[in-house]
Amino acid sequence: MANRINLNGTSYHGAGAIAEIANEAKTRGYKKAFVCSDPDLIKFQVTSKVTDILEQNGLAYEIYSDIKANPTIQNVQNGVAAFKKSEADYIIAIGGGSSMDTAKAIGIIIANPEFEDVRSLEGTAATKKPCVPIIAVPTTAGTAAEVTINYVITDVERKRKFVCVDPHDMPIIAVVDPEMMSSMPKGLTASTGMDALTHAIEGYTTKAAWEMTDMFHLKAIELISKSLRGAVDNTKEGREGMALGQYIAGMGFSNVGLGIAHSMAHTLGAVYDTPHGVACAMMLPIVMEYNQECTGEKYREIARAMGVKDVDSMTQEAYRKAAIDAVKKLSEDVGIPTKLEAIKEEDLQFLAESAYADACAPGNPKDASVEDLKELFRKIM
Repeated sequence: MANRINLNGTSYHGAGAIAEIANEAKTRGYKKAFVCSDPDLIKFQVTSKVTDILEQNGLAYEIYSDIKANPTIQNVQNGVAAFKKSEADYIIAIGGGSSMDTAKAIGIIIANPEFEDVRSLEGTAATKKPCVPIIAVPTTAGTAAEVTINYVITDVERKRKFVCVDPHDMPIIAVVDPEMMSSMPKGLTASTGMDALTHAIEGYTTKAAWEMTDMFHLKAIELISKSLRGAVDNTKEGREGMALGQYIAGMGFSNVGLGIAHSMAHTLGAVYDTPHGVACAMMLPIVMEYNQECTGEKYREIARAMGVKDVDSMTQEAYRKAAIDAVKKLSEDVGIPTKLEAIKEEDLQFLAESAYADACAPGNPKDASVEDLKELFRKIM
């Protein structure tokens, strides 16, 4: 079977990269941008860093900000209606996964109106046309939505998140500028950074992993492990390392999938509105312990990438423990909790069934039953 790789046509990296947005819009002949960005980013004048550049270059735009942290079907439907009224011909998504996922869903539906029922996009929908062109500008170092073919929408009515996987939603341009991330508060920096680490570790150990994605994932683990503590302290080096590390993780996992840490995190986000990165960070070491017998020598390379010394002289049991301990230590150092008080015993069956049905679950290196998932959820109670 052939291995497929989908990436952006163009990406820009480094401080000041957002200046390239105007050049790209002009070169491509775009007339008006539909700017998707959440209310907090507008309030704290992060979005304006990009819209100021548009204004300076005489480029028209309209802002859409009806976007929740866990974007909903309603957010997408409202966005589709707003896009139609705007007469825009491209989208600029500014934000974390919330803004970019909303933008992807809007762009797909505009180009493929037969999928206007947002739920019909779940899984691998057979869309025919690429979405409205998206220029993606991440403001968090975590989701890597700017370089993935995935997006996640929350179904409030059914208390679940659903994953959509579609090569047609890939942003044509990613602009990864660490200066756009400098206003992230410590807690958000920590949680989105742990989401990125979860992408890298799950992508490296997933059933579909292969040599090219392994290369991406190991480099991402190294960069994130080296940079996240500094990013939380808002150092220049930490921000730059995380901006690159999370993007490289996205280059990998978008093409091979994830595992049950993500399917469980999606469920926690849908039921309790737990921030995605926090949920991933809580589940990751627990899932690594569960998966370890099905990972060959990969935990040795994870431990090495995370800076553990003398891994080649360790037994398999020792290097697997070292990798898990390194993840726990990083998560603890950046202030992530290990327990979720909201979980109740009577919720476990629904949580486990939802996680079992999630699109990320089949990629896990070790198959997990509903009963297995219940026990794993119980560990964060």
